[in-house]
Amino acid sequence: MSDGVDRHSESRVVQLRHQGEAAAATLPALMAEATRIAATVAQGVHGRRRAGVGESFWQYRHHRPEDGRAAVDWRQSARSDQLFVRQNEWEAANTVWLWRDGSPSMRFSSSKDHASKIDRAAVCQIAMAALLTQGGERVAVLGESAIARTGALGLERTSRRLALGPGDMTAVEAPNIGRFGRVVLASDFLDPPETWAARLSRFSTMEAEGVLMRIVDPAEEDFPYSGRTRFENPGGGEGLLFGRAEEARSTYRQRWAEHGEALAALARQFGWSVVTHRTDLPATSAVLALYRALARDA
Repeated sequence: MSDGVDRHSESRVVQLRHQGEAAAATLPALMAEATRIAATVAQGVHGRRRAGVGESFWQYRHHRPEDGRAAVDWRQSARSDQLFVRQNEWEAANTVWLWRDGSPSMRFSSSKDHASKIDRAAVCQIAMAALLTQGGERVAVLGESAIARTGALGLERTSRRLALGPGDMTAVEAPNIGRFGRVVLASDFLDPPETWAARLSRFSTMEAEGVLMRIVDPAEEDFPYSGRTRFENPGGGEGLLFGRAEEARSTYRQRWAEHGEALAALARQFGWSVVTHRTDLPATSAVLALYRALARDA
C-alpha cells in the first residue's frame, strides 16, 4: 500500500512539475511582448492626488465610526453639527492592484493567429505594471501579493504572478486591499452583470475604483459560425449543438451587445471605466486605453 501511495505521489509531483515548466515556458514571450508594448505606450506616470499621510491638505470628509475619536478634526467639526476628518494628499506612491482572470473561458482562442484571452490579458496587465513602476507607483496582484512593491523587484514579482498565477475569482469576491486603492480587472466578464455588481460593491465599500478590461475574442462578438456546429462548455458542463448556426447569429449578436451595455452601465454606477479589447487588434491600443482610463479616474 505504501509503495502504491509513494508511486502515486511521485507521479503527481512529476506531472505538476511538467505542467509548471510548460506554463513557465510562456513567460519570456509574454514578458518580451509586454516590455515592447510598455516602451511604446510610455509617457510617464505622474503622481495622483489620493488621501494618505502626506503633509499637504487635500479635503475634509465626514467622520465614520471606524475612524475613531482621534481622527476627528475638532476645529472644522466645531463649525457645524457634524464630525469631520482632515485628509492630506498622499505623497507616497499610489498602489494599483492588478488581476487577470484565470477562468476556463479565458483560455479560448478562435484562431491560431489570435492570442488566447488569458495570454492577452496577462500581456496587457504586465505592460501596465511596467508603466506604473516606471512612474514610481506600487503594484500588486489581487489575491496573490501580500505586499505592494515598486521598482524592478515589484515588476518582476507582479509579472510572474500575472503570467502564471491562478487568477482565482475569490480575489474579486473577497478583495483584501486598503482604502482608496486603484484596481484593474482583466476578464471576459461573461458572468451575469448582477454577479459582477455584487463583486464591485465589495470594492465600493473600500472606496476603491478602477478599470474593467474586457477581453473579447473576435468570434465571440462576430459569431461567424454556420452549418452544424457544436459549442463546448469551457467549464466542462453540457454544450450546445446547432443544426444551422447562422440562424442564431442575429439573436446572439443582440444578446452580446446587450451584455456589453449592461456591463458598461454597471461600471458607471460604481464610478469605474470599461476598456473593451479584441484579441485580433494590437495590444498596444488596449494598454494605452487602460493607462488613460486609470489616469482619468484618479
